[in-house]
Amino acid sequence: MTSSPPTYLDVELALSQIGDVEAMNGMMVMLQEALVHDIPAIADHLQVGDIASANRLLHGIKGFVPIFCQDAFCSRVVQVEAMSKDSQSTTVTAAYTELRPELDQLLADVTAYLASAGQSV
Repeated sequence: MTSSPPTYLDVELALSQIGDVEAMNGMMVMLQEALVHDIPAIADHLQVGDIASANRLLHGIKGFVPIFCQDAFCSRVVQVEAMSKDSQSTTVTAAYTELRPELDQLLADVTAYLASAGQSV
């Protein structure tokens, strides 16, 4: 049984930027930990109108994605993070609601990769 290729995670891109599999895997564990915590936390912050806290978490994710993901996905993360700097909660919440399934898929991709590499949170 073969697994399907990752949807958002680009291991070759990450390896080309980091240069070492062990270091990349360590950074990927950090990404996994951040996504596990931050994806639901962002939604929670937005639900109560705490855009500043949501922005801080989105900013952290925005820092990871250029290393591990292609430009199109990075652009969507950057767009939502930028909106969270100065937008109304309903606008940011709607944008995050659209982005969240992609973040969930990135987390699934990272988790599958780390499991195949014998590493996981």
